[in-house]
Amino acid sequence: MRTALRRLRRGTGLPVAFGGLLEGPGQVRLRELSGTGTRALQGLAISSGNGLGGKAVALSRPCAVTDYHVSRHISHEYDAAVAAEGLRSVLAVPVVVRRRVRGVLYGALRAAQPLGDRTLSAAVAAARDVEQALVVRDEVRSLLTAARSEAGTAPEAGAGAGAEAWERVREVHGALRDLAPRVADAALRAELLAVCGRLESAAVPVPDRTGDRPVSLAPREVDVLSWVAAGVTNATAAERLGLRPETVKGYLRSAMRKLGAHTRWEAVVRARRAGLLP
Repeated sequence: MRTALRRLRRGTGLPVAFGGLLEGPGQVRLRELSGTGTRALQGLAISSGNGLGGKAVALSRPCAVTDYHVSRHISHEYDAAVAAEGLRSVLAVPVVVRRRVRGVLYGALRAAQPLGDRTLSAAVAAARDVEQALVVRDEVRSLLTAARSEAGTAPEAGAGAGAEAWERVREVHGALRDLAPRVADAALRAELLAVCGRLESAAVPVPDRTGDRPVSLAPREVDVLSWVAAGVTNATAAERLGLRPETVKGYLRSAMRKLGAHTRWEAVVRARRAGLLP
């Protein structure tokens, strides 16, 4: 949200931006302020249908007013806070994830003048940044829940509960490794990588008959091998990881060399034997 507000101000030229996420049924709490001169808006709860932001939530579309205090198109429950900040022209853009409003971004001027289409388009783009971040966060949390469950049952699966359980572990592991670079929240990213580590450690190393020495792979080499294990091409792995295909090939060659493997599939097998992949 903080990053999106900075982008909104840069993209629109508006001096003030603020916003928040849904924290209850039909209620957005303003938690992030950028360019404000007071704390009047901090923590304000915006109910669906009330004020400009509430209207954007209720209609699930952007709304704007040229002069907030005299506008007949909105209700005026929040006039005191808006007046304390000295705002006049205001726009509100809902953050919509899978057809459900999850938050609102505002941009504002301290003068009464129309906000054009270019300003609105930049605000919508900023709201989409928040939307994508929420999509990733939701997916990560869902996968983390599944991963914790799988990590708890994986040793039992390794003891003979069947290949199906391990396949679920591998699918979750690959998805989490894919999402990690896209998670902006440092704490959530650290939690995600920690669970990846648990899934990897759940794979009990199987001694190789040839007596291979212990191997250590770089995080990106593990990322690439995870996608190779999922059966994707180098080009697809590159797209998923945000890398160039040549870079993926380089990581794969390096991992194969460390593992003493001659083919990509042999590298996956050896990585699993070494407990580097689930």
